[in-house]
Amino acid sequence: MQDYLIRATALQGQVRAFAVRSTEVVGELTRRHQMTPTAAAALGRTASAALMMGAMLKGEEKLTVQVKGGGPIGQIVVDANAAGEVRGYADNPQVDLPLNAVGKLDVAGAVGTDGFLYIVKDLGLKEPYRGSVPIVSGELAEDFTYYFAKSEQTPSVVALGVLVDIDYSIKASGGFIIQLLPGCTDEQIAEIERQLSQIQSVTSMIDRGDTPEEILRRILPDVQVMDRMDVAFRCKCSRERVEQTLISLGREELESILTDEGQAEVHCHFCNERYRFNSSELEELIGKI
Repeated sequence: MQDYLIRATALQGQVRAFAVRSTEVVGELTRRHQMTPTAAAALGRTASAALMMGAMLKGEEKLTVQVKGGGPIGQIVVDANAAGEVRGYADNPQVDLPLNAVGKLDVAGAVGTDGFLYIVKDLGLKEPYRGSVPIVSGELAEDFTYYFAKSEQTPSVVALGVLVDIDYSIKASGGFIIQLLPGCTDEQIAEIERQLSQIQSVTSMIDRGDTPEEILRRILPDVQVMDRMDVAFRCKCSRERVEQTLISLGREELESILTDEGQAEVHCHFCNERYRFNSSELEELIGKI
């Protein structure tokens, strides 16, 4: 099944919902960064949340999610946009912890709980929107739930999950966000809570083949799908962009690199690609300035 995301409404417009299957996306991130299962789960959950938050945007709008919890994984950074594109990295993709007390990957132990979740949205205005909340659990779904409640004043339920196979490949990944809009009654809220208490984990549902539509229908029986969008890993870096970045350093700086190092290497944190320029290539760039 291909990765994709849906936007939906329910309960006569009193609820809006998002669900995503991100198994291939998180698999690509895991391969590129050679991540341990714990790191893959942390970055994968963040990427799924960012994809769904990107679907709340429009046009050329985009956002960046930063998770700085003080744990051994370091900072997690994920970029996403309204077109379903995502990229991301963790400072320490090799963090490896024992399973937690309930036998699950210790994402909270890797992320930490001494820090903040930051959301930066580029909405095409003069200044980007910036929101932040303290990290409350480190498991990330609860932290995004807290962000929506406190920073955007939108009561929400966020579920995120990554299932890693015994060969460290990604077996299932995805999540959902359900948001209560003004006018939602106590009875409707109670029914949603009842349905949530009866469903399996999001990764269990994805692993057995449930689609994003089927996942939401297990919680919201009258779901109306408004939009479906393919999602994919995509990084904007390229050798041409790196060349322009090097040229922007100026003749003096490039000549210094050529004299001191004899070559240049630029590493993209998001996709883990490395762009190397030998002495003759540096001389050619200098000649363009």
